[in-house]
Amino acid sequence: MLQTYDQSHQPPLLYGPSSAISSTKRPIGNMTTYNHHHIWIVTGPAGCGKSTVAKYLADQYALKYIEGDDFHPQANIEKMAAGIPLNDADRWDWLILLRDQALASLDQGARGVVVTCSALKKKYRDVIRLAPLYDQEHEVAVHFIYLRANKETLLARVKARQGHYMKDSMVISQLNSLEEPDAKERDRLKDVLCVDVTGSMAEVQKLALSVVSKVLA
Repeated sequence: MLQTYDQSHQPPLLYGPSSAISSTKRPIGNMTTYNHHHIWIVTGPAGCGKSTVAKYLADQYALKYIEGDDFHPQANIEKMAAGIPLNDADRWDWLILLRDQALASLDQGARGVVVTCSALKKKYRDVIRLAPLYDQEHEVAVHFIYLRANKETLLARVKARQGHYMKDSMVISQLNSLEEPDAKERDRLKDVLCVDVTGSMAEVQKLALSVVSKVLA
């Protein structure tokens, strides 16, 4: 895995409201000074704010934005709308497609890509981690921004949605399936950044911006 940032000398990986977010500056939307082409995967269960945070980061850095839900096959959408959890077989092709879409965006000239993907299990994250092996033209670095929230926060946000197929029962199902990036995964691979999302969305966006800025510093 190609990396530009050694997290081993940084504070704990969970960035929350206690972080010094007030001093975060808006980055210049230019990543041409960095050697790598970065793929940022914004992850977490339904209701954690993946789309909002990912769109914000893509806007701040003028990156390609890919909404992972848009690439689910209709069969997956129908299952989730009916309250039926997706299994591994339902997700494999979807994960590979998201990985390929991110790489295709780099081939088309994107300086970097921000992708939303629940990536609930380590083996799902591992599928996307293989992206550098499938790209011979760019120095690709993959990062996961895990948006951590408690059950109550997730349920409240999902209930507030209008017309979305994701229901309360699916939040519980995703939490049951969730494999949070543990210390072993974080310390060995050094590609996971955790952000606490219990604050306001403005705070969460600033926190996410802060961790991305540290990677690029």
